[in-house]
Amino acid sequence: MADKKGVRETPRIGLPFERPIVELELKIGELKSLSESTGMNLNGELTPLVDKLDKMTRDIYDNLEPYDVVQIARHPLRPQTSDYIAGMLDEYVELHGDRHYGEDRAITTGFARIGEQRFLLVGHRKGKETKENIACNWGCAHPEGYRKALQKMRLAEKFGLPIVTLINTPGAYPGVGAEERGQAWAIAENIMVMSRLRTPIICVVIGEGGSGGALGIGVGDRVLMLEYAYYSVISPEGCAAILWKDGEKAPAAAEALRLTSKDLKRFGIVDDVVPEPVGGAHRQPDTMVQTLKERLVGLLADLDGRNIDELVEERYARLKNLGQLADT
Repeated sequence: MADKKGVRETPRIGLPFERPIVELELKIGELKSLSESTGMNLNGELTPLVDKLDKMTRDIYDNLEPYDVVQIARHPLRPQTSDYIAGMLDEYVELHGDRHYGEDRAITTGFARIGEQRFLLVGHRKGKETKENIACNWGCAHPEGYRKALQKMRLAEKFGLPIVTLINTPGAYPGVGAEERGQAWAIAENIMVMSRLRTPIICVVIGEGGSGGALGIGVGDRVLMLEYAYYSVISPEGCAAILWKDGEKAPAAAEALRLTSKDLKRFGIVDDVVPEPVGGAHRQPDTMVQTLKERLVGLLADLDGRNIDELVEERYARLKNLGQLADT
């Protein structure tokens, strides 16, 4: 996050490949504190360091490995659905419950407004602190979460409201109770119904896009992905455990899964990539929130007034045509 002089605040948590960035940020912070406490003009020392920091950050982030991207997508300071609700929306009325079993806090749904544009927001919720993490199950929804989402999306269709989904989950909850209550069926039903809902749908992967947990709210007319998010049929760790019986192979699995925004845009899995601030959304969360807000406002305007029959047919065709087969 930038202060008034343009120097980013030091994130409390640095990823392994960010250590040179964090060390330089600490040095800049020390010089700023010295300047403020003594009244000394240290711009001559600060300016080249800030320039060096910007170049170093760009160089590191231009050469990330796929598993580095996974770590960025999971960064605890990365903006979550709750941050976008607070910083992007002019109004949000949350809707609770699936009318069958209970309330799942791992998914939030509600009527939202940005300016004059009204829509239904559906998003995964991970929680900010340990107590909230546990209550939200770290964004791993149960069947009641997906049923709640579907019930509210049908309500949006009835009222003629477009739908925006924010995807950020390691995957649907795999516990026995969730399976007993029909986890696989709930996700499959969501995919089926979303493919035919007669209202515009915009889906955005803002962090982790894990397996069926992401797909359960991931069928839309426009599917976007933040630059350092990931979207995959399985986590790198899960893939490594299955293929190599070794969690240490997660970086190799991330490479093989082709889970980055660049790869998925090239394969046609996502329609567009939303750029993040230099150094990732966790460094400048307010900037990221405003960037996504502007993108959503534009997309909602573009989809408004589209012939709904054509829109639904294009959405269904897009879903059917996902994926490519290559001979090796």
